[in-house]
Amino acid sequence: MTKRLASQRLISRIGLSLGMLFASATLTFLAVRMMPGDPATIILGGAMANPTPGAVAAITREYGLDRPLIVQYGFYIWRLLHGDLGASFSQHLRVAEVLRQQILPTLALASLSLFLAWALALISVFCTVRRGRVLSSLGASLDISAAALPPFWLGIVLLWIFAFRLHLLPPAGSSSLASLIMPALSLAIPLGGFLAQVTRESLEIALDQPFILSARMRGLSMGQVLRRHALRHALLPGIALSAWALGALLGETAVIEAIFSRKGLGRTLVYAVSAQDMPLTTGIVLFVTVAYILASLMIELIHELVDPRLATSRGRKASL
Repeated sequence: MTKRLASQRLISRIGLSLGMLFASATLTFLAVRMMPGDPATIILGGAMANPTPGAVAAITREYGLDRPLIVQYGFYIWRLLHGDLGASFSQHLRVAEVLRQQILPTLALASLSLFLAWALALISVFCTVRRGRVLSSLGASLDISAAALPPFWLGIVLLWIFAFRLHLLPPAGSSSLASLIMPALSLAIPLGGFLAQVTRESLEIALDQPFILSARMRGLSMGQVLRRHALRHALLPGIALSAWALGALLGETAVIEAIFSRKGLGRTLVYAVSAQDMPLTTGIVLFVTVAYILASLMIELIHELVDPRLATSRGRKASL
């Protein structure tokens, strides 16, 4: 019975993931096709290249741009089903090669930002919750203020202070760990404030539960109660939001990568959309979708490890 329920959950996850990929591919195709401009002219270098009418007509036929939109869409989906992302119009490279060049800087930035966000959130919550009225209020105010900071504004401020005034960190580039610190903090501080707010509220609720009172009566200090009992329950809402947070980070990397002149998928996506580069735009969007799906599955597993009762309750619901 348990194996059958696990198989049903796996099939459901696979179906949902495939549906998300199909929806992402379809919306990307329609969005790029609705943008103004002639794709054939863009492929030939844009209007500034002054391509001849014959060259434009030849490219239009070669790429099937003279066919009805539904036919173009059908060929587009058929190629994707066969794992063919095509070649970038603007960079004249296979999309897979462009992704290979740009993936690691973006993943490094998003991963470090998420790690720092959680570190800042836990430090804020652990050091201020139930530590006195003034300290608790100060911690809550700092969380709200941090969550309200726009990442692009914070990036500019950090750049001015640590690169141009103090000369402690490099202002641009993506070739060293030092060049990753300011971009990661620009994304981590607002996200950390948001995660701290969610975790703080959950922790306050957990600390009012009877099992916490029992632990305090056994002589445990507030720090011991937080570490051993309350924090596990308080982390669950924040963990559930981590997949969304990773998706948000991947979306916000475009501005941060532009500010700090970093390589990455976000900056490349902006360039691909502005150039109406359908293959490259699709490849990046699909990669981000796959990353979000994998992150969601990973977060679900972590969620069940933190609280094993979730797996049991899901199994019971599925059996009803």
